[in-house]
Amino acid sequence: MIYHARTRDILVKVQPEFLEHQSDPANDHYVWSYHVRIENTGDVAVQLLRRHWKIIDAFGGEKHVDDDGVVGLQPIIAAGEHFEYNSGTFLKTPSGFMGGYYEAEDEDGNDHEIEIPVFSLDSPYQAVVLQ
Repeated sequence: MIYHARTRDILVKVQPEFLEHQSDPANDHYVWSYHVRIENTGDVAVQLLRRHWKIIDAFGGEKHVDDDGVVGLQPIIAAGEHFEYNSGTFLKTPSGFMGGYYEAEDEDGNDHEIEIPVFSLDSPYQAVVLQ
């Protein structure tokens, strides 16, 4: 499933995938990768400066990630262009969800908070699939 969120002229798409081969359910270790595509449909370039994630496990436990850029970069996304990256996370429960936002600045110096859609972290080890 691909999750979408649009903030003004920026479209963020996220596709999570459970990684069976990296997970160890017997030791409460569940791993997901996620692919992110950020599309700039506007008329001005934007630069991603920071990311803020809220990751919630099946018991409601929260983990926050606040850091510069994405995958070690602070990409500039020109008008009409896109940027893609892959990353991952792990939980101690077989399901959860995550979402957040990017801090960005456009070429005119305006600050933007760009929504990252909340997406479900599902695995075959959970009792019910979240949608």
